Amino acid sequence: MGATEFKMLKLLLLLTFAEICAALNGITLSVFAATSKSITVQWSRYTGASSYKITATPKNSPGGSVFAQFSGNSVMGSIISLSPNTVYTLQLEAMDNALNVLSSAESEDTTAPEIPSIEQAYSKHSDSITVEFTEVSGATGYILRAQSETGDFFSETMVSSSPGTVVQLQPYTDYKLSVMSVNSGGRSQPSYPIEARTVVMAPKLNTTSPDNGTILVTWPPVKNAVLYMLCIIREGSSSRVKLNTTDTMVSFDGLEAGTNYCIKGTAWDSVGRAGDDLTVCQITRPLSPDVTYVQVTAGRSLGLAVYWVLVEGAENYMATTTTGQNCTSTDNGCYIIPVECGQNHSVVVVANNSAGPSDPSQPTDYITYPCPPENIWVEEPVAGNCSVVWDDVLLVEHYVAFIKRDDGTEESCNTTGTTCPFACMCGYTYLTTVFPYNQAGSSPYAQVRNYTTIPCCPQDVIIKLVSTETLEVMWPPVKGAELYETTAAQTNDVIHCNDTAPVCALSDLRCNTAYSVTVTPCSELRGCNRTCAPRTHETAPCAPEILNMTQTNNSTFTVLFTTPNNPNTNYTITAVGRYGTHTCQSRNNSCQLTQLPCGSTYEVMAVAITTVGRSLPGFSKTLETGPCCPTYVNVTQVTQAMTNVTWSPGSGARSFITTLTSSRGHAKCHTLDNHCLMGCITCGTNYSVNLEAISSTGHKSECKYRGFSSSACCPTSVKLYRRANNSLRVYWRSMGALSQNHTVELNGTAANYTCIAAAGSKYCDIQEATCGDVYTVAVAPVGQNGIKVNFCQPRIYSVLCPGSNAGMGAEDQVVGYMSYIQSPPKKRIQKQNHQRNFLK
Repeated sequence: MGATEFKMLKLLLLLTFAEICAALNGITLSVFAATSKSITVQWSRYTGASSYKITATPKNSPGGSVFAQFSGNSVMGSIISLSPNTVYTLQLEAMDNALNVLSSAESEDTTAPEIPSIEQAYSKHSDSITVEFTEVSGATGYILRAQSETGDFFSETMVSSSPGTVVQLQPYTDYKLSVMSVNSGGRSQPSYPIEARTVVMAPKLNTTSPDNGTILVTWPPVKNAVLYMLCIIREGSSSRVKLNTTDTMVSFDGLEAGTNYCIKGTAWDSVGRAGDDLTVCQITRPLSPDVTYVQVTAGRSLGLAVYWVLVEGAENYMATTTTGQNCTSTDNGCYIIPVECGQNHSVVVVANNSAGPSDPSQPTDYITYPCPPENIWVEEPVAGNCSVVWDDVLLVEHYVAFIKRDDGTEESCNTTGTTCPFACMCGYTYLTTVFPYNQAGSSPYAQVRNYTTIPCCPQDVIIKLVSTETLEVMWPPVKGAELYETTAAQTNDVIHCNDTAPVCALSDLRCNTAYSVTVTPCSELRGCNRTCAPRTHETAPCAPEILNMTQTNNSTFTVLFTTPNNPNTNYTITAVGRYGTHTCQSRNNSCQLTQLPCGSTYEVMAVAITTVGRSLPGFSKTLETGPCCPTYVNVTQVTQAMTNVTWSPGSGARSFITTLTSSRGHAKCHTLDNHCLMGCITCGTNYSVNLEAISSTGHKSECKYRGFSSSACCPTSVKLYRRANNSLRVYWRSMGALSQNHTVELNGTAANYTCIAAAGSKYCDIQEATCGDVYTVAVAPVGQNGIKVNFCQPRIYSVLCPGSNAGMGAEDQVVGYMSYIQSPPKKRIQKQNHQRNFLK
């Protein structure tokens, strides 16, 4: 948006605002713009106004008033013919058709200064034009306006006074120039324009110094330029050289080396106007420095010190060897690190500045220290006679070899050859080094080679038997040995120990064997000394193995065993039990253990003994003697067909089998207890008593005891008869032999009766029996020892009184039999009824 358009938009906004204010407060007046001869104002519309009158009156000058009248539709107008740079009071009057003033407003403004005039315009630079103009009274500043002929460029530049310069212009271009004065009231009208052209550009100079006496200047052609002028001056000098040329390249020769020169270039157009000028400075290349001293220096790494004479204009220096190594410095010397040993080369120095390097100096030759031998080694063709040997080295005059032993002993030799002999001992480490020498001196470093002679064989080797199949080998440490290998020839030279300690245990050997033991010292560098003599030692005898154990009698066992050792070996058989130990010795394959008690368990083992030592015990076997027989056995008859057998404990027995044997049969029981209840016993029979004591492992002992006779047989068919004389008769049937007496017992509620029946008798009478009573009748045989058999079963009878059996004609009547009390009542009543019926 341009300045005019922006002012119009501002005016419209102000008018809108003014109309609103006019409607509220009355008409308003404002100044829009001012020039040297006019003032433009704007106002708000007033309702009912048919015309507006504006009057401008000078405020501080004697001039007369000027007015202008506008129609009722106008809101802007200008008053002309005013005086420049003058303050005016402006009055606005809104009038109706009768020219009556409806409303008025006032404002104040100043007119712009007078129009200045351009005196001259000229260009000294290709991008600017300087304008000289007349200054006018009341102006606070000036605006320079520039416009290209083609109209594609327009600019306004604010300046405070004359002259003023318009910048950012194009080279060699025509422009129209005008000037306007400015104060608080505004700007004047532009002055009458004049035309001016900018000058051509300065040439863009490029300078180089191809050598230490020449500067070459080149530049691209400048548009619209027909001539170029160059001026060269040495820094610090007042003399200068000028030359004109139409070319774009100039060479200045015969200059001083290492010196700074400044060159100014100017282009001229076709009408002889000089354009911009450009100055550049260029230094010439320095002279070649002279090398004064070259020295090979020693240190951690080999170096070369190079020194030279400083030259004018040099910024830095570079020394370069023919091997391509270099160093730089701003002083008169530098170090090339590292340099190779054993070299014969040369070095040159070049001075440098921004123009480039100088010519190299004259080459200076140098020779470095000789290199150390690449390979050094020690040869030992014969034990104890060694030689240091090394590769030949170039540029060497002689060698010095040093040999130092690890105990501090040192020797050296000087030779022009490549070998040096010395005496060497086993178990030592020798440090060898060789220094080559030439005119530069010796090599600052040398490789050190270690040579270790073979370790010495250990002396005073001691071998001890520490267990039946293990040999402990000990020896004093020897010089040069880092570890020791211990082998035995009988184990195919298997390495049993590979250790740094001077002790070894050869384990897992064969028993009863002589071993040839060798201790071999070893080192990491030289390996092992395989020339050491062996030592022999025998292991303990082999353990015998028990083959069989046979019992010869109750307390003696014969033991058979293997004899794996030589005939001079003694064997000891040991039986270890809970309560004692029994042994026997032999040199053959059998031995008898005696006085072994019954019921005992022994661990039996065999050991072989020689002068070397004892063998390990052979695998033990368990020997168990038979369990002891019980001291006594008691047989007690419980019933006619059952006995209770008891016996004392038997040592070593866990179970027992008891047997009662007779011609009429036998009884047997197997139990873990010390008693047994046995059935199937025949009364009145003699039995033999046998017992087997059995251990937990099944060993048996046969035990025989005094015989046992079973008791007489209890009678059967026992019956009770009531006789006429109120007596009772007990009748029975005898079992077995008739040589026993019998005892009869009647036990009633009122009285008890007993009678003895002689041998062979089958009944017994009881007198004065009480009727109407219930009797328990027991008939038992009496043994020869007078002891009654007490396990015969009694019977219960009921004896009725006379008269209860009327109608019976028999002399003796059977008394009714009663069931046991244990029978149920109903069953017992039924039996009683049955007996009563029988008695009837």
